[in-house]
Amino acid sequence: MKEEVVLVDENDNSIGSMSKLDAHKQGKLHRALSVFVFNDDNKFLLQKRALDKYHSPGLWSNTCCSHPRKNEHVSRAAERRLFEEMGIKITLEKIFHFKYKVKFENGLIENEFDHVFSGKYSGSPNINISEVSDWKWMSLSEIKKDLIVNSTRYTFWFKLIFNNFLEKLKI
Repeated sequence: MKEEVVLVDENDNSIGSMSKLDAHKQGKLHRALSVFVFNDDNKFLLQKRALDKYHSPGLWSNTCCSHPRKNEHVSRAAERRLFEEMGIKITLEKIFHFKYKVKFENGLIENEFDHVFSGKYSGSPNINISEVSDWKWMSLSEIKKDLIVNSTRYTFWFKLIFNNFLEKLKI
């Protein structure tokens, strides 16, 4: 089954749908979600993207990143995808949204209206290896240092959210 994304206007109003790959090839603005999970020690749960992802493979990122399905509420999609990728079932809270656009070296373009969610979980995830190749808990200070020293090891959107919206994540 060809995965589709919801195309949106600048105000996040749905204007149709398109295959995920075509949307990324054409740089169409579409709805996305990013999930940040923290434990009781306020450490972030990071995932390393699977090596066969068609963009940003093998890079460290926030706990979960995805797209809602057509006619699926974005908060429901965030909880569904968190469970599908990381095996974690928790209630998430929407924190904020923002738009970003970036072109990757392989010619694909992320042009997303990204809804950012946060939640608490302490434990070990049960990762889906087709989505995630590794995971780790990191403190805020560890991530800040590593983003300076090893910036290329992280996804563009993770760095953008971490550097610009950290205060909104309510940790």
